[in-house]
Amino acid sequence: MKLVRYETGSGTVSYGRRHDDGRVTRITGNPLESWTDTNETADVKKLLAPIEPRDIICIGLNYRKHAAEGNQAIPEFPVVFMKNVGALQNPEDPIILPRQLRSDAVDYECELAVVIGRECYNVKKSDALKYVLGYTCANDVSARDWQIQKGGSQWCRGKTFATFCPLGPWIVTADEIANPNSLPIKTVLNGQTMQDWNTNDMIFDVPTLIEFLSGSTRLLAGTVILTGTPHGVGSARKPPVFLQPGDKVTIEIGSIGSLTNPVIEETV
Repeated sequence: MKLVRYETGSGTVSYGRRHDDGRVTRITGNPLESWTDTNETADVKKLLAPIEPRDIICIGLNYRKHAAEGNQAIPEFPVVFMKNVGALQNPEDPIILPRQLRSDAVDYECELAVVIGRECYNVKKSDALKYVLGYTCANDVSARDWQIQKGGSQWCRGKTFATFCPLGPWIVTADEIANPNSLPIKTVLNGQTMQDWNTNDMIFDVPTLIEFLSGSTRLLAGTVILTGTPHGVGSARKPPVFLQPGDKVTIEIGSIGSLTNPVIEETV
């Protein structure tokens, strides 16, 4: 099942169910609690990010070939950082290149996003997927200069500028994806494939990440986990390839769909 969040023609925000024929029906309630499909055709003016996250928890260096392209050792434990929920961006809305705190090294990162459906705490790996509402596409947009040179050794500054977390276009519920670590994943920039790999290359698979992140920690319903990116990022290319005004970047994940965003400059 595909769950969407959308704006209506009157400007209200609702949730819906997207059917295989493209039709969206309005649902009542909240996908994180209880909800009902009304079977009424929804008035969809615009698709929004499919959830408003409670937290956005991100994992770095979680693909073997991505670690190798950066000449970095395989981590012993998951590498964790956060994005501000204010970084959220909708499908088709622009990624904005920072100009107030300027960056000329903004990179793309295709990622599988996991949406936690109910609170979990000290969850065992064997039970971890029971806590997942579903999965969506994410772009972990990253200002490499602020991430590496200017961030004081912390990644959050370079990862959390406004619009740096596009999500969508919908959540595919967990019952339709038996194994989240067997999905093709890619980034297409201006029609050129930049990343093209599979989530089976994760160092720490999705159940392991949930077990680790919930260890002595409450993961609230609505938490979104970005699970890392495969090799092929722009900063590792020779010469580097960074996002420019006028670009269009698409994240594609098998069994989920495609998330596309244009790129513009911030106006200051």
